[in-house]
Amino acid sequence: MVNLGNIAINYNKEHQFMTNPRKFLLLILTGFWLLSSNSLNAKSVSVSSPNQSIVFTLSDDNSSPRYSVSFKGQLIIEPSNLGFTFADSPALSQGLAISDYQLSQSDSTWQQPWGESQFIRDHHNELMVKLEAPNNPSHQYTLRIRVFNDGLGFRYEVPAISQKTILITDELTEFKFAHSENYQAWWIPAQGWNRYEFLYQNTPFDKIDRVNTPFTVRNKSNVHVSIHEAALTDFASMTLDQRRPGTFKSSLVPWSDGIKVKKSGAFSTPWRTIQLANSAKGLLNSQLILNLNEPNKLGDVSWVKPGKYIGIWWGMHLGVNTWGSGTKHGATTQEAKRYLDFAAKYGFDGVLVEGWNIGWDGSWFSNGDVFSFTQAYDDFDLKAVTDYAKSKHIKLIGHHETSGSVTNYRNQMADAYDLYQQLGVTQIKTGYVADGGNIKRLDEKGRAIKEWHDGQFMVNEYLFSVTEAAKRKISINTHEPIKDTGLRRTYPNWLSREGARGQEFNAWGSPPNDPAHTVNLVYTRMLSGPMDFTPGIFNLAFNGLDAENRVQTTLAKQLALYVVIYSPIQMAADLPKHYLERLDAFQFIRDVPTDWKTSVALNGEIGEWVTLVRQDKYSNDWYLGAITNEFAREIKIELNFLDKDKRYLAQIYRDGDKADWKTNPYDYIIEEKTVSAETVLNFKLATSGGVAIRFKAL
Repeated sequence: MVNLGNIAINYNKEHQFMTNPRKFLLLILTGFWLLSSNSLNAKSVSVSSPNQSIVFTLSDDNSSPRYSVSFKGQLIIEPSNLGFTFADSPALSQGLAISDYQLSQSDSTWQQPWGESQFIRDHHNELMVKLEAPNNPSHQYTLRIRVFNDGLGFRYEVPAISQKTILITDELTEFKFAHSENYQAWWIPAQGWNRYEFLYQNTPFDKIDRVNTPFTVRNKSNVHVSIHEAALTDFASMTLDQRRPGTFKSSLVPWSDGIKVKKSGAFSTPWRTIQLANSAKGLLNSQLILNLNEPNKLGDVSWVKPGKYIGIWWGMHLGVNTWGSGTKHGATTQEAKRYLDFAAKYGFDGVLVEGWNIGWDGSWFSNGDVFSFTQAYDDFDLKAVTDYAKSKHIKLIGHHETSGSVTNYRNQMADAYDLYQQLGVTQIKTGYVADGGNIKRLDEKGRAIKEWHDGQFMVNEYLFSVTEAAKRKISINTHEPIKDTGLRRTYPNWLSREGARGQEFNAWGSPPNDPAHTVNLVYTRMLSGPMDFTPGIFNLAFNGLDAENRVQTTLAKQLALYVVIYSPIQMAADLPKHYLERLDAFQFIRDVPTDWKTSVALNGEIGEWVTLVRQDKYSNDWYLGAITNEFAREIKIELNFLDKDKRYLAQIYRDGDKADWKTNPYDYIIEEKTVSAETVLNFKLATSGGVAIRFKAL
């Protein structure tokens, strides 16, 4: 028996810290505590972050496990429910008590094959708690908690419940915010469990129903919180329902039959994650989601190549070309070669060609069964184009649009990927355009069944495409995807994905993306991982300055997006002729890398502005991007991130003095200054403006 003040706790010798006195001392020094609660038989156990700022506490008061989270002494998550309900088994919620626990520490560094930072530190404390029914030890689960300095994750590890398939009907996990009236939230609706292509809203909690994650909030004490999940495999995506003011409950995306998750035998859930910081930039500098994913499972991935590409894409959105055949068909052999010539001349790695394959004519949007993924239109010679690309040392980027007909895609996938492998196509952009839950699969009897993008079936379908591509050394860029949960660490050929309102909404959306949209993305969607936003539009007002559909930024902001919106594959999205008209500004797109040694958010506020810097992985050069919302603002940038022993030539692309996204978006200035780590730069950002800088080491 160990006495802590007036509290007496009986420790079983099986507990690892009691069998090792040094570890028990470590338990006390690092902030692990096993405490008795006020209830006679209730227990609670807590684990803190390495720097002691975050504390996760689990209690079994009244045989109902609940957890809470505090940050720097402030309660953030009040005691919140845990557990699951099942179709044919007792719920894992009530009647459970803490029966055992284990505590451990980890501090290591791992290397990304590509990414926004080359080396990632994984420093956390872990608590594993076994919860079981006192009179029925087989009725149990383990809660595994990992607490880092930038947040925490917890997951359920459930033993086999029965010999039958386990049918989960509900997840009971809650996130109950303390003093919820003090919070503002940035969110998009989980509307029909379909896609994520919404403008972000900024409201108090009382305006929210169901939201997608990452779900970012801030309280009046300036505590910033983001709720999300990590390592989503073979499970349904988690959305958040607000049941009572400030109480958000996990709402798993269902199968077509209403069941949430179907499992055989023992299973572990994705990690439920809570990022915490006392500043907006603290959220951006977090590596929590990556650290909660498994290491690389693919082995040697030197064949996975980040880079920059152009493509026959924007012209289709503007109506200059069509995906389908005809007089304006974009994907012709001649047009593809023209783009390959431009890519070779200006230093791009690849050319994306959409609309090359049979199926784009007619009703493809509502009938994905029409697509062939191996047969080209008559005016496109796939082998001739790939051979020409090789002669230019450029790669053709493949494209597969499924229109949500995933059985049709799976039936052709092996042949399609084999064809690309044979021709040397090493990257594929996949698409799953399907509104209203129209993802279509065929059951064992050939009947069409509609599923949601984010349900368990599609979670597995997306990953299947990635692993099948990896067998052929092909990388995937998924559009209309499942949300990112850090799986790029485990499967590094999953290069990027869309998963938010991209640039194309400026061409035909109603409304188009507003000036705050990309700033909002940084603090919400981008917390989950890379996005193929497709920046770099130079013809910002293709229908005139007064048209609804236009790009609501300055040109300098389009350049800054290459640093701000991270992706290992960046597109120069506009038509080549528009770059030729402004070759001076185009130089920044040519120069900026897509693979980084380190990345740091310097400053900013959610939805208002942000400044990020990134160091090139293969040189001593640094790049900076800063963007603002609809308000002009002055920003100060201290260059203390630069090497103190070096001087740099700052190549600056900034808004001109008269720049304004509505009336004068093309006013930009390009200038050079010699700077050092002691230099402080001041800039005025125009409305929806930005600044992009290359710091070239001298």
